[in-house]
Amino acid sequence: MGVIPTAVVHLANNVYNAAGGLPQRRTNGSSVWGTLLVSALSLFLNNNPLPDGYPWGKRTDIGTNPFTQFPNTGIIRTYDFTVSRGVIAPDGYDRPVLLVNGAFPGPLIEANWGDKIIVNVHNNITGPEEGTAIHWHGFLQEGTPWEDGAPGISQCPIAPSKTFTYEFLATLYGSSWYHSHYSAQYSGGVVGPMVVHGPTQQKYDIDLGPVMLSDWNHEEYFDIIEKMLAPNGSPRVISENNLINGKMNFDCSTVAPGDKTPCVSNAGISKFKFKTGKTHRLRLINAGADGVQRFSIDGHTLTVIANDFTPIKPYNTSVVTLAVGQRADVLVTANAGNSKSAFWMRSNLTVCTPAKQPYAVAAVYYDQADTTKTPTSTPWDVPDPGTCATDDLSLTEPLYPIKLPDPTTTHTMDIELFKNASDVTLWKFGGVSMRANYNEPVLLLANDGNFTYPDIWNVVNFQGNTSIRVVVNNRTPGGHPMHLHGHEVYVVHEGPGAWDGTITRAENPMRRDVQQVRPGGHVVLQFDANPGVWGFHCHIAWHASGGFFSSFVVQPKEIQKMRIPQSVENTCREWDAYTHRNVVEQIDSGT
Repeated sequence: MGVIPTAVVHLANNVYNAAGGLPQRRTNGSSVWGTLLVSALSLFLNNNPLPDGYPWGKRTDIGTNPFTQFPNTGIIRTYDFTVSRGVIAPDGYDRPVLLVNGAFPGPLIEANWGDKIIVNVHNNITGPEEGTAIHWHGFLQEGTPWEDGAPGISQCPIAPSKTFTYEFLATLYGSSWYHSHYSAQYSGGVVGPMVVHGPTQQKYDIDLGPVMLSDWNHEEYFDIIEKMLAPNGSPRVISENNLINGKMNFDCSTVAPGDKTPCVSNAGISKFKFKTGKTHRLRLINAGADGVQRFSIDGHTLTVIANDFTPIKPYNTSVVTLAVGQRADVLVTANAGNSKSAFWMRSNLTVCTPAKQPYAVAAVYYDQADTTKTPTSTPWDVPDPGTCATDDLSLTEPLYPIKLPDPTTTHTMDIELFKNASDVTLWKFGGVSMRANYNEPVLLLANDGNFTYPDIWNVVNFQGNTSIRVVVNNRTPGGHPMHLHGHEVYVVHEGPGAWDGTITRAENPMRRDVQQVRPGGHVVLQFDANPGVWGFHCHIAWHASGGFFSSFVVQPKEIQKMRIPQSVENTCREWDAYTHRNVVEQIDSGT
């Protein structure tokens, strides 16, 4: 991770103190994430008859392709979420937030591979009111694209005081997260982890569950966007801090003079318990708004076993790099000390990410360690390469091979920054700066046979193509995590400059749902057609707000055959009724 700067070392008593000065209710609401109260996860949820001992029967990682053969357990996992406003201080600085069931991060959604997940989302956002919608990141939504949770794309927003029920199958397994997809709302707190239990070839003793990494801003998301999209505003948003499972300390002496916001420098950090000699599974999730994270645990080797929803051939590393939206499941054995040892867990925002305080820490305690004391371990000496890229594709090979198909079409999209006639800096993606129409979701129009849309919606219709290749050229000085909804994507190639036609491991390319494109570089992605209308965008919240978003119409004839539930139309009617009575302040792209 490199040497910690002297300025940060001087803040050790405030920033790296393991004892917390605020109660959990003040820092994270009703959430228990980041505390020693979190229980380890079971290998699977055992509340149904188990053929062959597991919900997935005899299926294994190598013997069965989860993209084409998934079990149908007939089990339903039901959750009730209420999204509402609150005030908490994840790093000691009080700020208004949006919470799920009063918690930040939100509660865990947990299921077995092949279960159905039902989530009733109640919009209780008041003072002021806002719409909302929840996206279930990485879920394929095969046959249910209206459950994807992207307003203006797959649904209308959920109107204030209204409820929408999402229903979808867990057809892949592994680690993911949910988040609001309404403007940059998720940067204000509407995030939470998801775990789908499935078969694994790699043995471990304890599943410690989600480890959520997120940059953190002290301003509300709406205020940030308002400044960013003002005439001559800057597209660069500088975060104040970096969090692990929603917690970190902050040096309140750095607060601007005149800022009277309550602030406690030693709010408290996250803590984890390791059992000496045992192997632990950690489910790393970059749930931030902007930053590329470099994760490590002092003195411990990380064995990476999955990226996004794709199990991979295990490899060992000291540092795992994750762009926004990416996940990595890692195994860690507690063999770096004795039963009284304690170590720092670290996640650093890379040099490519603007941040005032980019260093997040949490404390890892072995069985008999004193959990009130501060670890004294030192970081790995692995300097930030400064490329704004994530881990090398040569390291990540899917556990079971799928050969790259020949594409039936290739589409090129350039990333550009520009100023419009009002001197507002925006993003162009494929030549268009996107703005959604909340009242007219593209999916519903396509279902009705309407495939003519305003240019500003930035819709690309791939017609009947079955294997679609997209070449993304980054003409800007920053990196971008590219996310395609509804698909686990083949990563054909990534690198600096223009693509020269090289393919990384054509017999078994990496597959994931987010892939970073480096500054001035390219990424080549390919996907097998899943009928629906799917967002394709940069997962940096501020960039998506600034127009860096596109929608792909995939298999339009199949979309027209879909029977979309009446509840989706009812949600649009409720939103239409709300917008006839109220002015919606959509100051950004809306996504």
